[in-house]
Amino acid sequence: MMKSPLLLLSTILVFAFGLAGSAIAADQGYGKQKVVYHINYDNPKHQAGALRNIQNHINAVGAENLDLKVVLHGKGLSLLLEPDALKSTKLKFANADDQIQAKISGLKDQGVDFNVCANTLKGKKINYENDLYDVAKADIVPSGVAELARLQSMGYTYIKP
Repeated sequence: MMKSPLLLLSTILVFAFGLAGSAIAADQGYGKQKVVYHINYDNPKHQAGALRNIQNHINAVGAENLDLKVVLHGKGLSLLLEPDALKSTKLKFANADDQIQAKISGLKDQGVDFNVCANTLKGKKINYENDLYDVAKADIVPSGVAELARLQSMGYTYIKP
């Protein structure tokens, strides 16, 4: 799928602001952090807010000091669902418009991993290759909630924005 010029420009701007924030973070004294953000809701405003929280976190701590993962399951997959794919799924919202895609790309460029629940893919009839924005097979975990528990047992701090 070809990225629109707006998406490309937005991605570049998000990445540039992230780099500027990283320089500021070095002065704040934050150490290395392992964090998992949990998204299982479909409200587009709340999801956009969660992405802002993640970017603010990166700006404060610095991308080089963060191992940050986002685990999505249930209604949360609407964050990555492309609008054209909505009708073929059991989700009510498809929030991956150009602006959200740019934010996701910008976060990925800063090292953020987005993990998708295989149970939700099956239950909501979502084809990750055709329906979701920028999801590869390596991004899929067997169970979103089990992944959250696994990451927490590995020392990741849990955040539900």
